[in-house]
Amino acid sequence: MGSTTGKDMASLYHLAPPAPLDGGIAPVTREQGCLLLKLSNYNALRRDVGTAAMRGLMRRLADRLLAAVPEAVVEPFGRDVIELGFTAAGPDSLSQMVAQCRAICGVPLLVENFSCALKVVIAGATTPLPGDSTTLVERAEAALADAEAAPAPLLAPPAAPIEEAVVAAVDRALDRGEMALHYQPKVHIRRQAIDCVEALVRWQHPRRGLILPGDFIPATERAQRMERLTLWTIAQAIADQRILRAQGHDVRIYINISGHLLADAEFVRLACACIAAAPDARLGFEVTETSVIRDPEGAIAHLRAFDRIGVRISIDDYGAGLSSLAYLKQLPACELKIDKLFVTQLTSSNRDPLIVRSTIDLAHALDMEVVAEGVETQAALALLSVMGCDMAQGYFISPALALAPLSAFLAAEQHRPAVEDVRGSFTRRAAGWKRG
Repeated sequence: MGSTTGKDMASLYHLAPPAPLDGGIAPVTREQGCLLLKLSNYNALRRDVGTAAMRGLMRRLADRLLAAVPEAVVEPFGRDVIELGFTAAGPDSLSQMVAQCRAICGVPLLVENFSCALKVVIAGATTPLPGDSTTLVERAEAALADAEAAPAPLLAPPAAPIEEAVVAAVDRALDRGEMALHYQPKVHIRRQAIDCVEALVRWQHPRRGLILPGDFIPATERAQRMERLTLWTIAQAIADQRILRAQGHDVRIYINISGHLLADAEFVRLACACIAAAPDARLGFEVTETSVIRDPEGAIAHLRAFDRIGVRISIDDYGAGLSSLAYLKQLPACELKIDKLFVTQLTSSNRDPLIVRSTIDLAHALDMEVVAEGVETQAALALLSVMGCDMAQGYFISPALALAPLSAFLAAEQHRPAVEDVRGSFTRRAAGWKRG
């Protein structure tokens, strides 16, 4: 059997040929096969639905594969890879199995009310029976590495038309009222109170259901066409905030601002006008370090303009880019968000706690509060509390919620059990941290 390589928007696959037999043409024989299916957009999906939900997604994908191929052995092969072992006869068995798995993975999975499109790399190898299973898996792993490194096919459509189509679809969605905001609470650890929330855009598509922002925000940003969507987000956040305030919940709403908008004087003018027309609005803008470094003079001037009209500035994803203290000290920022890359590994890494602790100390020295995003466990929240972190955000507190569920969450103070459970471990963890 020869090798085949393919790549498209939904799936990648690569077939390693079976070990050759001695002499002439190999007779048709039963073969032992191994497929490895890697979810290449695992990290992107995890950022939207959380680690626990992704473990459930991988289990459901494995169950789906097993239901379609009941004679196969399906089991996890790492956090983002599933191994499928099978026995088959005929030279086309591996190709047929790949095609079947591609079709299965082409159907989105519903997780946390999100329709998750799966981008999967499928790699396989076969060997005549009886064969060495260890060698077979190693050959499948090598095929997986080849598939991931394979370039896009020459006939693939260029990126620009695809991104223009995405931007046009986003514009139509805004025209049709298909966009909505969900809000993820940030809990103030010492006060055990929800002071603010982060606004996250969701697209309620009439046919595809709820579409994750990872499916349309990056393309819109690359096309530098975020202005309309961001201005809509500001206006919608102000309207939603008034509804929450009428229900007794006065929380500040933070909105993500794309880097190219921070240098756009016309966007800044329109955004300021929108906020000035709502004097009761309590907003914050989250900006990344890299968006400031692109055009520091213009970015700092525009951030100061937002600060003058009462918009609080938060530095998002701190540590993920090229951190620059020279710019950081000039920003009118009151909040610094530690990137979830460091928080998710906080209790299993030796270096991440040191980075997080030093970042907290730095922010406090600059009179900024610190938010840790990506908090998914009680242990992480307890350690952050000991380190003096001010606020926490993540699935351990709450996922992003639509407006009505958010109001119910705030009314019932559903965040309290998570924070109160942590208080009992403060002394033990503080002692451990000081010894370390």
